[in-house]
Amino acid sequence: MGQKYKRILLKLSGESLMGAQGYGIDAQRVNDYAEQIKEIAQSGVEIGIVIGGGNIFRGLSGAAKGVDRVKGDQMGMLATVINSLALSSALETVGQPAQVFTAINMFPIGEHYSKWKAIDAMKAGKVAIMAGGTGNPFFTTDTGSSLRGIEIEADVMLKGTRVDGIYTADPEKDPTATKFDKISYDEVYTRGLKVMDLTATAMCKENKLPIIVFDMDTKGNLKKVFDGEPIGTLVY
Repeated sequence: MGQKYKRILLKLSGESLMGAQGYGIDAQRVNDYAEQIKEIAQSGVEIGIVIGGGNIFRGLSGAAKGVDRVKGDQMGMLATVINSLALSSALETVGQPAQVFTAINMFPIGEHYSKWKAIDAMKAGKVAIMAGGTGNPFFTTDTGSSLRGIEIEADVMLKGTRVDGIYTADPEKDPTATKFDKISYDEVYTRGLKVMDLTATAMCKENKLPIIVFDMDTKGNLKKVFDGEPIGTLVY
C-alpha cells in the first residue's frame, strides 16, 4: 500500500522544531525529521515540504503586541525560511539532496519558487522545501501548504503535528476527547475543529486534496503513515 502516493506534500509545524527547548530550532528534532524524510524519499516518493514559523515568530501574535500585521506576517515568512534552511541542511547532512524555494525572491538563499522548478527538483530526487508561505500577508502557512500541495499536484497532504490526529476536543485539555479515524472537510468546518484555518481547508476541499493529520514527533510515524498504517486522521 506504500506506493499509493507518488508525490506528497509534508506540512511541518514550526513549533515542533523547538523540541524541548521552548524556542528556536532543536538540532536533535531537525535531525530526527531529516532521517524520517530520507527514509521515505529513498523509496522513490517525490516529497515537497512546507514548514511553519511559529517557533521563531507569528504575525498574528505580533500584531496583538502592536506590530503592524503586514510586517508581522512578513517576519513570519522569514521565520519559515530560517526553518527551511535548517531542514535542508539536516537533509543534506544525512545524504538526502534538498532544495529550498522561496515565495518571494531571495536569491541566493533559495530559488524563487515556481511549480515547474519544484517539480523538476522532485523528479531529480531532491526534496523540494517551499518557504515563505504564500508570499502574502494574511495567509497562514497552512494555506501556503494547501496552495503548494495543489500546485505541485500532490496525492495527499501529510500534516505533522504534536498530536496523533483530530479529536472531538483538544486532547491536551479534555480527557474525554475522542479521535476520528476519518472525517470530512465539511464536518471539520461544522464542528469548528482547529485542524487548519478555513481558507486552507476550503482550498483542499475544492481541489480534492486529502489531508492526513498525524504525530510527526514520534520517530518512525512518517513511514507508518506512508505505508498506509491506520495512524492519524484522514480528512477527505
